[in-house]
Amino acid sequence: MRGSTAWNGRHHRRTSSRAPRATAAAAVAALALTACGSTADTGAGGTGGTGKVGVILPLLTSPFWQSYNDYVPRMAKSEGVDALRTVNSGSDPAQQITDIGNQLNQGVRGLVVAPLDSAAIEAGLKQAARKGVPVVAVDVAPDRGEVAMVVRADNAAYGEKACAYLGEHVGSGEVVQIMGDLASVNGRDRSEAFRACVKKDFPELKVLEIPAKWESDTAAAKLDTLLNAHPGIKGIYLQAGGVYLAPTLQTLKSKGLLKKAGTAGHIAIVSNDGIPQEFDAIRRGEVDATVSQPADAYARYGLHYVKAAMEGRTFRPGPTDHHSTIVRLPGGILEDQLPAPLVTRDNVDDPALWGNTVG
Repeated sequence: MRGSTAWNGRHHRRTSSRAPRATAAAAVAALALTACGSTADTGAGGTGGTGKVGVILPLLTSPFWQSYNDYVPRMAKSEGVDALRTVNSGSDPAQQITDIGNQLNQGVRGLVVAPLDSAAIEAGLKQAARKGVPVVAVDVAPDRGEVAMVVRADNAAYGEKACAYLGEHVGSGEVVQIMGDLASVNGRDRSEAFRACVKKDFPELKVLEIPAKWESDTAAAKLDTLLNAHPGIKGIYLQAGGVYLAPTLQTLKSKGLLKKAGTAGHIAIVSNDGIPQEFDAIRRGEVDATVSQPADAYARYGLHYVKAAMEGRTFRPGPTDHHSTIVRLPGGILEDQLPAPLVTRDNVDDPALWGNTVG
């Protein structure tokens, strides 16, 4: 395993099926007593880091999740994790709970899950806790439930960076944010941060909102309607380029509104994901910027943390050795907040920002 992360070496003892709640409580208490920092002694316990690991995807219709899926076997080999073939829940939260149960029935000793619904995932986490199987959540934090770690970029920063870019380049007028699913903490964080930033720093902007639930067809239809009612829109924030980029560009093109950056009538667009399609659109002048999500790092550190949890290690808040910070969320859940850079026309060809490109 490359590098060391903020963790401590407390034992995590496997218990009988009658004691998962006591085990969870003890784990939370141990975390509460742990001081901040990035180094600690190692410990034994758990499964010794061995055994099969299940990896459950939320969907595969987005280029971002296709990229993440391609990285999983590479990172599993790199981190020394015996990962089963990934499972796709097909955008269905109920199916995701079924998928967790199926993986547990196959005898996995660890799970890496990208939750579709921050509340609904609790049912799956309870199944895993009853079997003493550690879970790492990727991309989306659960509202409740026991996880060894959440691996996720700072989603509030996504909304703030998008707001700052549009505020500085548009100045005043109407801008649109095409939101994700508000049942997901990601959708909530990005939406609330964008609104708050506009209100505080750019009061001359008027925000129009499209709740699109990560659905491309919904985004296209609602944007078309909104553009008819508000023909003077000056900027658009896409909370997920993987699902919203293509329909947004097609909708603008169909209305004669897809103008190159720097020309009259250009609608400034800031996206989230950092997928190759966004980089290409930036080069063409159709999109102005994207806040990049590190699909490669999501795969790597999701597997890194689940292996460590299987070895019996717990974690604590503080800086890591991979330029991120572990923070404690409300309810005691720990999250490794990975950096997500802003990619613009000025730096789109910087190889350091190409983490999501699978070659």
